[in-house]
Amino acid sequence: MENMLLKIRYPKLLGLLATVAVAYFAVSESAFDPMRIYFQQLGYIGTLFAGILFTYGFTAAPATAMFATIAKQQNIFIAAAIGGIGALIGDMLIFKILRHSFKDEIDQLSKERPVAAMGSAIPTSIRGYIMPILGGFIIASPLPDEIGVGMLAASTNISGRAFTIFSFLLNSAGILAILILAGGL
Repeated sequence: MENMLLKIRYPKLLGLLATVAVAYFAVSESAFDPMRIYFQQLGYIGTLFAGILFTYGFTAAPATAMFATIAKQQNIFIAAAIGGIGALIGDMLIFKILRHSFKDEIDQLSKERPVAAMGSAIPTSIRGYIMPILGGFIIASPLPDEIGVGMLAASTNISGRAFTIFSFLLNSAGILAILILAGGL
C-alpha cells in the first residue's frame, strides 16, 4: 500500500478530485437519495453546516452538493445568508490560525527572493489591493477558501472586522449563485 502511495504523483489533488466525483454522484444518483433527504430534513441547521464545510478544500465539493439539494426546498436568500454565516465561521478559524500562528513564516516568506521579485514587479500603487481582490474572488468561489483566506491574512491592510464583513458577503454571494444555478429561483 505504501509503495502505491509513493507512485501517485499528486495524491492530494487526486483526493480533491475524488471528493468532487462523490459530490457529483451525491446530487445525481438515486442511490444517494437517503442522504439528500437527510440534508433536506436538517433545514437551515444543515445549511449552516454546509456553509462551514464550504470553506475547506476537501469538503467544498460535498458542501456545494448539499446546497444543490436544498435549493428547491429553502428560501434561497435566507439559505445564502445562513450558509454565509457558516462559511464565515470556517473562514474565521482559518484566518485566526494563519494570521497569528503563521505570522513569522509569512513574514519570512515575503523576504524570499522569488516572492520579493513578484512583489517588486507589481506597481506600488496597486500592490496593496491585488492580494485582497484575488483572495476575495477565491473566497466567493467553490475553490478552497484556505488559499483566499491565506492571501487576506498575509495582507496587513485587512483588519479582522473588515475580513469578517468581506468573508460573509463574498461567501453568501457565492452560495447564492450555487443555489440559483441549482434551480432555486
